[in-house]
Amino acid sequence: MSTKIEAYLEENSERFLEELFSFLRIPSISTNSENKSDVNRCAQWLFDHLKGIAISELEIHETAGHPILYAEYLVDENKPTILLYGHYDVQPPEPLELWDSPPFEPEVRDGKIFARGATDDKGQLFAHLKAIEAHLAVNGTLPVNVKMLIEGEEEVGSPSLEPWIVDNKEKLSCDAVIISDSSMYAPGIPSIMYGLRGLAYFEIELHGPSHDLHSGLYGGAVPNPINILASVIASFHDSEGRIAIEGFYDNVRELSTAEQDEWARLPFADDAFLRETGAKGLEGETGFSTLERVWARPTLDCNGIIGGFTGDGAKTVLPAKAKAKFSCRLVPDQDPKIIEDLVLAHLAKVCPSSVRYEVELHHGGKPVITGKEGIAVDAAKKALSKSWGSEPVFIRGGGSIPVVATFCEVLEVPTVLMGLGLNDDRLHSPNEKFDLENFYKGIHTSAYFWTEI
Repeated sequence: MSTKIEAYLEENSERFLEELFSFLRIPSISTNSENKSDVNRCAQWLFDHLKGIAISELEIHETAGHPILYAEYLVDENKPTILLYGHYDVQPPEPLELWDSPPFEPEVRDGKIFARGATDDKGQLFAHLKAIEAHLAVNGTLPVNVKMLIEGEEEVGSPSLEPWIVDNKEKLSCDAVIISDSSMYAPGIPSIMYGLRGLAYFEIELHGPSHDLHSGLYGGAVPNPINILASVIASFHDSEGRIAIEGFYDNVRELSTAEQDEWARLPFADDAFLRETGAKGLEGETGFSTLERVWARPTLDCNGIIGGFTGDGAKTVLPAKAKAKFSCRLVPDQDPKIIEDLVLAHLAKVCPSSVRYEVELHHGGKPVITGKEGIAVDAAKKALSKSWGSEPVFIRGGGSIPVVATFCEVLEVPTVLMGLGLNDDRLHSPNEKFDLENFYKGIHTSAYFWTEI
């Protein structure tokens, strides 16, 4: 990368931050129907911004859900073609009272950008866009062919994206995919993520009496949906922390000895991990380290529970219904569809006939291993080394990016997960942040990457 590009990045750093703030101010919450116009506005903002940095081939594709933005800048058919993926939608900000500043009024405190979407994924995506801008502004072209696929439904499982990719396979043809929607291993330790867990998500509602009942007149004789739901949730795990659903572990790929040795060499301490969470202690499946539990073992967690009287004071009521949301993080070679069937069979076995229950299946995604070799991985390693001054480490991630499996299966190309965030960035939580250092070094890393590839 030329010194002119480095100078351009330095000279325009304040403007880059102001532009990111404009991006972050748009409440593009994909799961809320009342924010649909905001999501559309965000897609249009990106379209206009890319046009402003000299990307002329731009398309906004309407879907049954939210728009997909596609862009390309092709320079030479003999050069590599890289597809950049990102998403412009964000999680809901609630609970609002736990934010130290309004979620859609970004501000910098203590060297960190605070806003919903700061790191997931607007800040990380924007770092790539600014690097592309720098190459175009200084050289009038790009070192390689670049295609961009930016969606507005990632936070709701990308229901429109996979069929769009299948229908547009030729348009999206490329040599590799680059994604920055994940985390570095630790501050100052650049990373390349080579594996992600998959996801299966459920919502169950139990119905007991036809209406809420007086607990003194009916309690002890009529089924209480909350009590029964609690026992159903308790049935998901045994005393060793293992998931107690028959067949759940049948296809779990065990860690190789080489991976275990690599992970053991990473700087990790349970007490530091614990401080990051604010919890009083760690727990999980017996016989595995914390990193193994988070990166390479499946989970089942209750994500929310609703039922009965939850207002201030007391109301002695026996509720008519109770609801819970729960999700499974899956590892190679688990199939979300098979897991769904196993969970449904378990619920049929443990739910008593005294209640009626309904199950809704929400979005899911396949686990994936992307690999550690190839020209795109090599370019990412060199770029990260130059910007951070140290060799990157290879890690797996505990989260899910369902489109990665789609890229592997449909486009049949490797994907490089070059995360720029940190694990403590509070993704999906109040006070989401993105370190200024990571934002600016992320821009430099991306600029190096396009040159190295």
